[in-house]
Amino acid sequence: MAASEQRQPGELLAKARRAFLEEFGAEPELAVSAPGRVNLIGEHTDYNEGLVLPMALELGTVLVGSPRADGLISLLTTSEDADEPRRLQFPLPTTQRPLEPGAPHWANYIKGVIQHYPAAPLPGFSAVVVSSVPLGGGLSSSASLEVATYTFLQQLCPDSGTIAARAQVCQRAEHSFAGVPCGIMDQLIALLGQKGHALLIDCRSLETSLVPLLDPKLAVLITNSNVRHSLGSSEYPLRRRQCEEVARALGKESLREVQLEELEAGRELMSGEAFRRARHVVGEIQRTARAAAALSRGDYRAFGRLMVESHHSLRDDYEVSCPELDQLVEAALSAPGVYGSRMTGGGFGGCTVTLLEASAASLVMQHIQGQYSGTATFYLSQAADGAQVLRL
Repeated sequence: MAASEQRQPGELLAKARRAFLEEFGAEPELAVSAPGRVNLIGEHTDYNEGLVLPMALELGTVLVGSPRADGLISLLTTSEDADEPRRLQFPLPTTQRPLEPGAPHWANYIKGVIQHYPAAPLPGFSAVVVSSVPLGGGLSSSASLEVATYTFLQQLCPDSGTIAARAQVCQRAEHSFAGVPCGIMDQLIALLGQKGHALLIDCRSLETSLVPLLDPKLAVLITNSNVRHSLGSSEYPLRRRQCEEVARALGKESLREVQLEELEAGRELMSGEAFRRARHVVGEIQRTARAAAALSRGDYRAFGRLMVESHHSLRDDYEVSCPELDQLVEAALSAPGVYGSRMTGGGFGGCTVTLLEASAASLVMQHIQGQYSGTATFYLSQAADGAQVLRL
């Protein structure tokens, strides 16, 4: 079974240029791209100031456009999964009249970045968005769009901030315009991804280190359950609140500062459910550090075991998995050539990530689809580069 066809940046760019010409009657002057990401391990740790180990994907978002002199912003998305309307126009924000979130939902990520962009003066512009990152699949279509937007705005009006500051603007856009209290991981990997490497991110210090993922005998398989989720729903903010409450009960700034022994000792200060949530996070931070070390030394079996531990913890303690994700993980783990598999992303649907021998990929995909009660979509991806300006 072949992996789902992946549009390379060149194909996405050609599609975006055609759509722009058709919509605006001229060729675009500027083009940028930003990748989606898959988190190999370190789930629900980023907003707890923990460690995460994502890699940028060959799936991504391309944004093309041109400045305009009338102070208007005109947007079009080609995504069939985006909510209507797929085109809209609005004036540049002013101090008296800031941008506000509203319908359509997909445009809120763009509006949020425009509203929080630190440099001025921004001109009006026309732009077309084309993406190969599945919406709601846990591969961070949102951060891909935010970072592409930021990179595009830099071409119109250069900023002077650090990469961390740019990531924080995009994160703030998601908090205030999409209502999702996400951590900083997705925006950082979309900016800092490097071909052939995963990126270990310390979400407390924002320090990053590249972890090689160059072995041609190794493959990363992403399996989309095609069960959609919305992180803006009540469960994601509830998990975050529970983590913050446990940290406070233990007198800590965040769960990053908590050891498992301290958590066990303070068990009576919290509900059983809150204890389990925190146990996942504290254990996952430790697993991520061990996993990065295992990958660095080429110990794929150890890495795979940690992936499976991560999935069980997400399923049993954090309770963000679902029957479809559990089924996909079990199917992958029963196939020859698989080192490890786990759910990835926020949960309640979306994708699994599987580390496997590259030579086994085709048979593993067949095996998973044969075992899965739904219809899975597969993406085989190498670790890709972060955001970039594209030549037209």
